[in-house]
Amino acid sequence: MERVRRSRPNGPGGANYFASPKPNIDFIKSGCTRLNLVLGGGWALGRVVNIVGDKAVGKTLLAIEAASNFLRDYPSGRVWYCEAEAAFDEDYAKALGMPVTKVKFRRYDTVEDVADDLERCIQWSKDHKKAPGLYIVDSLDALTDRKAQTRKFGEQGWHLEKPKLMSELFRTFVRGLEDTRICLMIISQVRDKIGVTFGDKHSRSGGKALDLYASQIMYLSHIGQLTRTLNRQTRVTGVRIKAKNKKNKVGIALRDCEFVIRFGYGVDNVQANLEWLEELGRLDQINLNKITVTALIKTPVDERGGVWERQSDVIVMKAWREVETAFLPKRKKYE
Repeated sequence: MERVRRSRPNGPGGANYFASPKPNIDFIKSGCTRLNLVLGGGWALGRVVNIVGDKAVGKTLLAIEAASNFLRDYPSGRVWYCEAEAAFDEDYAKALGMPVTKVKFRRYDTVEDVADDLERCIQWSKDHKKAPGLYIVDSLDALTDRKAQTRKFGEQGWHLEKPKLMSELFRTFVRGLEDTRICLMIISQVRDKIGVTFGDKHSRSGGKALDLYASQIMYLSHIGQLTRTLNRQTRVTGVRIKAKNKKNKVGIALRDCEFVIRFGYGVDNVQANLEWLEELGRLDQINLNKITVTALIKTPVDERGGVWERQSDVIVMKAWREVETAFLPKRKKYE
């Protein structure tokens, strides 16, 4: 029997393939160029993605920015937002630039309801020539199951129904998500494990099914605050976030980045780009130095203009590929 010879990625050792966005996958921009690169190109269409973090680290904000970018890049697609926490502020999302009138909001409380709705969304995509979609669940921890709703308050239960339902949901719909290019974005709250002295000290609800079926798992953590003083009054104007990709099936895993979320604005992409270029010592490529970068970062976002973002995006993406390629082997295992 003749052996089939598989095509190899271009570049030495396939380095160009692994350090660049996959050509067979479409992505949703996250709103931060460095986060896109860490993800492998952005949030992957047709896959399950998971955003995990503690309180006030920007999980919902990243979902809002993903929805905004999706509707800009895929005007024929549709966004469904399942808001299970009963705390979503549509006016604030609109102020951040989210076209809320184009988003189909859902108010579901159980995993079964989400599964039924997801089935209808997949069918909608098939009926519309497999139009892409973004289905956001905010958050998984707020969902329950129908059996739990029938129990009396305080009544003991087995607490195993939800993980079983999550496993069944993924087994049933993961192929449909891929065929219709619908991204299922699940937001999860981080939980501390009690009595753990080694290994991962954090977990999240939903069982192990989410670990198995999610193609991208991004953990967010709070590492600092931004303050500004006006008229002798000092206020916190933003937070600094670290994002670490703990699983990535569409790019290189275990990559991380830092970015700033400014209240009322969103992710400051320019600051994230310039800080990383300063770390690399490549500010000269954008005709800046440490002094001018510091002054530019302190400048209000309304006064910067978009030229710095466009220029820094190009240089950051090029630098990222160069750095990642340098770490990858130059020799192919099978010739």
